[in-house]
Amino acid sequence: MDTLLELADDYFLDSIYAKAFPEQLASNSTLQFPPTSPWARDSDLRICLSLAVLVTIGGWLFYMGFSTLSYYLIFDHETMKHPKFLKNQVRQEIECASKAIPGFALCTVPWFWGEIKGYSLLYEGLPTTPAGWAWLVSTPLLFLLFTDFGIYWIHRWEHHPRVYKYLHKPHHKWVVPTPYASYAFHFLDGYAQSIPYHLFVYVIPTQKWIYIFMFFFVNCWTIMIHDGNFVSRSTIINTTAHHAVHHLYFNYNYGQYFTFWDRMGSSHREPTEEQYNAELRSNKKVWAAQAKEAETIEAEVLNAKKQKTN
Repeated sequence: MDTLLELADDYFLDSIYAKAFPEQLASNSTLQFPPTSPWARDSDLRICLSLAVLVTIGGWLFYMGFSTLSYYLIFDHETMKHPKFLKNQVRQEIECASKAIPGFALCTVPWFWGEIKGYSLLYEGLPTTPAGWAWLVSTPLLFLLFTDFGIYWIHRWEHHPRVYKYLHKPHHKWVVPTPYASYAFHFLDGYAQSIPYHLFVYVIPTQKWIYIFMFFFVNCWTIMIHDGNFVSRSTIINTTAHHAVHHLYFNYNYGQYFTFWDRMGSSHREPTEEQYNAELRSNKKVWAAQAKEAETIEAEVLNAKKQKTN
């Protein structure tokens, strides 16, 4: 994030701050330590403000750009005829996500600030030894394993009856999601599930460009598992089909990338021909059965909550 912020400062933020706060910057034209202006480049106030704005705008652009591409190029629009697909759902998903992204951004600012200030284990440059290269090559896999473990347990915790109503329920409004549902969370829900991504570089030494690539990848993955593309039949990877099962049947497939933790935690449900067969996927009888089971599961969850509160 330090490189991205530096580029933003060079190309437009310095100019914006100079016009917005000319006197402060004029008295601090060269960096001093401690800085004499709250708007100097190394000022914590400026760093946090810049990060909040950049992450918010970047989040909106990424979400709308990639979700729209997925919606028009990949998503099966026939599923929008499903009885559990809501009226004006796409508009509702976009509105929910657009409102949540600034909250995501504000919550993640401290993590990015820590990276810029050198508190993380991010490093620059390439290794010079075979062991160093082995570590570099293995980092993406470590990232996936570490974050998948964390997200599984956070996601499962969010399905606890005492938590679900207040945090995760807005995302399960989309029983038959579109790619636009990928960011359509309560902002604290989205942030909670992002914590393992940020925590990773504070406990595992990571080359910063590898981290930027992986951060880009996981955001793409979030959209991909909501894109309605059920081509892959992997039993190891948590595919779009697995995540479609999660939205339909609620208490299954909490994992982000792999099915391992779901299998260990007895929460795995393998997709069937309902997801993979194009004919069954648009069959009204299948849809009716899915809707009935989804409603039964939802009723069971509500009853469980009532019993625990009584």
